[in-house]
Amino acid sequence: MRDIVFTRGSGWIPSVIREDGELKLMLGAGADANHDPRTFTFPIGEAHRAVIQEDLARHLLLWSAVLPLCDDAGTRGRLDEDAAVALLDPVLLAAPADVDAFFRHVRWDRSRLVAHGADIGLLDSGQVCAAMRGATETADAKRAQEHHANRARARRGVVLGPLDTAILRYTGQYLHGATVPKRTPDAVAPALLPEVMRVVATAEHACAGMRIGRDPRRGNRATDKRDWALMETTVEAALRRAYPGLADDAVRTVGFLMCSEAAARSRNTPVEDDEEAADPTGGARRNALTFTDDKGAEKKWLPDGPRTAAAEFWEFVGDHSAADNEVFTIEDEELGEGVQLHFYADSLARITTLRAGGGGSDPEYLVEYRLVDGIGCYRTLVSAFVRGGCAALDQHGPWIRDVAEFERARRRRDAQRR
Repeated sequence: MRDIVFTRGSGWIPSVIREDGELKLMLGAGADANHDPRTFTFPIGEAHRAVIQEDLARHLLLWSAVLPLCDDAGTRGRLDEDAAVALLDPVLLAAPADVDAFFRHVRWDRSRLVAHGADIGLLDSGQVCAAMRGATETADAKRAQEHHANRARARRGVVLGPLDTAILRYTGQYLHGATVPKRTPDAVAPALLPEVMRVVATAEHACAGMRIGRDPRRGNRATDKRDWALMETTVEAALRRAYPGLADDAVRTVGFLMCSEAAARSRNTPVEDDEEAADPTGGARRNALTFTDDKGAEKKWLPDGPRTAAAEFWEFVGDHSAADNEVFTIEDEELGEGVQLHFYADSLARITTLRAGGGGSDPEYLVEYRLVDGIGCYRTLVSAFVRGGCAALDQHGPWIRDVAEFERARRRRDAQRR
């Protein structure tokens, strides 16, 4: 039988209960293997209950000291009740100076105290009791998040000025640097917003006309890492020239904003429009093409269809490409020629039929290889082939016929990359 003896209005602060006639402190902390909250209890005395009920600051300090023990219990372990009980007298019944000394030698959850109004300066100086004089039952999670973010930056040696802080708030990355940035002008103090907007305008001007294309090798919504890196480098260089006093965190968040917006535009662009941007000359041709992958998938493209051959091929790649499926072929059966893309090796082969088979003899092919430098290069070669066949690829050499020579070239290229 469990009865609530004392509880505070704010949900997560531990409650005093009576279970089978025994006083206990009950708190929720952590989660089990199914991500459901875990509940822990441990015995307390009547004197402890009285302090918990009358003194919010001591109640919160005890909670802060117990939470690391709950973390130790993990998803299925038991709370170390002896260790929890050992916290009661030093936290609840000792003199303030002794409590301060005790907290210098035990683990405690700082963010919990900050969320409930702790004076951060006094916490930093080790005066935990004095820091909790203004404690509140209601938690301010945002205050705790900001404090955690500031401490993380301090550990990296980062010092933010007012403009740096405003820029991070504008992009929504002040609290969480891994958050996808967005434009939140309402989060910036009005006095600083015009200056923030000038910084953003400088970045926009620096990357005007640049785009981040799609990379179907990693799926239909994946974007080109090289395009991203180029835009990021361009924006950050421009900002460092124009605003040499900006912190690296501020510079990076604006670069991240520009790149993420460009990537989103690319993902949301219809395939034909995206292909036209990459290849403004179009992909018109007269013969049908067959697309295949290394797993037996096949797709026909007909010249009277509504979509370009290149756009339809890259969609086929995006649908089928995977870590174990990195070879794709485009074949023009009527002309007896094709190209084979080897994503695992960053290379492409063009294949031309020299003599058709017949009368029991095998056909004879000319196979030539080329190293490929990124998805942009693949797009150029594919577009050239679907427009004009293997002959159109002559200008995109050099082409290597000897396999051994090509392998040596590939190994040299890979060694330079390392």
